[in-house]
This record gives sequence, structure tokens and C-alpha cells, in this order.
Amino acid sequence: MFDFLTEAIRNFRSTGSVWPSSPALSNAMTSTIARVEGPRRVLEVGPGTGPFTKSILKKLRAGDHFDLVEINQTFCRKLEKDILAGYRARHPNVQVRLHCAPIEEADLAGPYDVIVCGLPFNNFPPRLMRQIFRRMFALLKDNGELLYFEYAGVRAMKSPVSDSAGRARLKRIDAIGKSLRRRHEGKKQLVLANFPPAFAYRLKGGRKKAATSSSSKRA
Repeated sequence: MFDFLTEAIRNFRSTGSVWPSSPALSNAMTSTIARVEGPRRVLEVGPGTGPFTKSILKKLRAGDHFDLVEINQTFCRKLEKDILAGYRARHPNVQVRLHCAPIEEADLAGPYDVIVCGLPFNNFPPRLMRQIFRRMFALLKDNGELLYFEYAGVRAMKSPVSDSAGRARLKRIDAIGKSLRRRHEGKKQLVLANFPPAFAYRLKGGRKKAATSSSSKRA
């Protein structure tokens, strides 16, 4: 917890929270994995200190492949030391790889059945958000599922304390999210048992051009 708080304060833009995600949100973000038949390929983007990672690992079985992409070196060291090294030793038939890099640059070989994204998009420039979603959809199977989340009411809370440029950025982020959900059969789940409460979003793979739709480009 101390490591998370330290990095959250130091790098709030990329961390996006001062409190780790709850087990309830972790379960909502990872439940899809158990429904995939056969050997699964799973990608986690922005695992942080690993609340979603722990839930993902519990659902993996022999023959599965799990990649994690984390830009923060402190979090990478903690993930490897506290979670991944021990898991690999206990489960040699599951391939687990940690990439300490931005998702746009990570050396990944898709396609993946499930992508779980914990990045705080409301803190990002719209252009970066579009780039990240383009990369994730390029790595996702046509029948795969991409999951991400955001805190309930976050833009409504940020807007009154933002300047005009900040409010415009939040509106563009909102427009991109709505476009993605509209074109990728988006579904959302409200998770009240999280601090703060959050929406978990599910997007279907396939229609990859939707990530660069005309409404997103206007953002």
C-alpha cells in the first residue's frame, strides 16, 4: 500500500488514483477470462501494484499465456518481486511475461482473447487515449473482449475545477469513450464496492476501425 501511495502522489497523471482497486472491481474486470475455452492469451495494460493481476492469475491454467505491460519501473519491480516470480515457480506451465514499457512500444505478439486495461484515461491527452486504444484493438482477437474502467462521475467532479482547456479535454475524452462503446457493443457495470465507485466497461473485438472513428478524430 505504501508503494502505491508513494507512486500515486509522485505520478498521479499515470497512476490516476490514491487507492488501489477493490476485489469487487478486480472481479468485474477479469470475469470474462473464465468463460474463454481452451488455452487463453491474456494481456493486462497498466497493472500498477497488481490488484487486477492477482485476480487474473487465479483464473489462469496450464497452457495459458499472460503478458503484462507497465510503464512505471517501481511498479514493475514490485510486481515481479511480490507476485510474478512466485507464481511462475508454482505454475511452470503458464507463460507469464512482464514488459516494462509503454503499451504503444511494448514488444507484444497478439492476438489476445482478453485485454484488461487499468489506465486512467481521464488523465491522458485525447490523442494518447486514441493511440492506446488503437494498439489494444490491433492486439485483440475479433471475438475477444477489452475491459477498462473509470471512476463514476470523475469528469463531473473535475470539470468545475478545470480551466477551459481542461474542460475541453474532458469532453473529448468522454466523446472518444462513447464512440468506442457505441461501435464495439459496449456494456458497463457499476461497481459500488470500490473507492471511489467505478464503472467497468466491456468492448468487443473486431471492428477495429471504430477506434479511429470520425467522432474520435474530431476529439
